[in-house]
Amino acid sequence: MATSTHQPIILTRSSPFGVVNSSRQGMLRAQVDEVAALVGLTDREMAYALNMTPRNLHRLKDEQRISVDASERLLLLKNLLMHALDTFEGRKNTVLHWLRTPIRELAEQSPLQLLDTVTGFGLADDVLGRLDYGLPA
Repeated sequence: MATSTHQPIILTRSSPFGVVNSSRQGMLRAQVDEVAALVGLTDREMAYALNMTPRNLHRLKDEQRISVDASERLLLLKNLLMHALDTFEGRKNTVLHWLRTPIRELAEQSPLQLLDTVTGFGLADDVLGRLDYGLPA
């Protein structure tokens, strides 16, 4: 069993400048699995959110860095999942259900379906913000 020498991904939301700086450095493939494990996202769902094919994601070794674009998406996804876990009081199954369920405010698409664009991350986060303040979402 190989030992990992990377720092685990910090489980707090990253600031916008934190996302920029970390994205530029490139996140490690192992950190993709750490983010997926937050709520139990599948490899296919992770590849979709990172704008990669599942095959290309599987080819990467844990210590390899992913692209700047995929790193940014990973950090945005981490932020979204941390926000959702906060909104739904740490209930992972509820977060996973929310991610996969079409929502009227998202044009009857699930939050996960929108994660193929950076704008989609913002739209999904806006829905969580509305829920945080007790507004219909």
